[in-house]
Amino acid sequence: MTIRLGDTAPDFTAETTEGAINFHEWIGNGWAILFSHPKDFTPVCTTELGYLAGKKAEFDKRNVKIIGLSVDPVDDHKKWAADIEETQGHALNYPLIADADRKVSDLYGMIHPNADDTLTVRSVFVIGADKKVKLMITYPASTGRNFDEILRVIDSLQLTANHSVATPVNWKHGEDVIIVPALSDEDAKGKFPKGWDAVKPYLRITPQPNL
Repeated sequence: MTIRLGDTAPDFTAETTEGAINFHEWIGNGWAILFSHPKDFTPVCTTELGYLAGKKAEFDKRNVKIIGLSVDPVDDHKKWAADIEETQGHALNYPLIADADRKVSDLYGMIHPNADDTLTVRSVFVIGADKKVKLMITYPASTGRNFDEILRVIDSLQLTANHSVATPVNWKHGEDVIIVPALSDEDAKGKFPKGWDAVKPYLRITPQPNL
């Protein structure tokens, strides 16, 4: 299945380390990040899952739930959790989906046959409260993800969803943003009382509006 930005995230039911879930119900009124890892008891995944457990409070602040997935069964997930806590210093504090039948993997296109026809690649999907796909990133199995970058993108997604702005290169929360070109100067006056610096007519820099 091909998923594109703006599509409704496919719904599903699945067994997880925290019991059975219906995905859309589990997301509720907030946001979610769904990410796949190739296999349990593998080194790169161990570092990723431990790091995410340590960062969970940052996702919570943004009202973003975390859920992982691999093609291994729940029992393996639970056994592996002990290794993650021991080696990474953080116990798992979010659910892992067991996808032995590859139902969810196929729904989300997480199996890339030219890379590996049985294991999931390192896919990341950020899903908004409207259940729409806001971000997709795919890494090869050999490369660990940068979850700090994913947090940065979530900050941008949530800001730009509520204000008529875009975020420039390497933007971080608290830095200046760009007024979208579709907004006229006249309309921008009411939305951005702090004003802006018009570098070009289409490039208007303004302080982050929700601070």
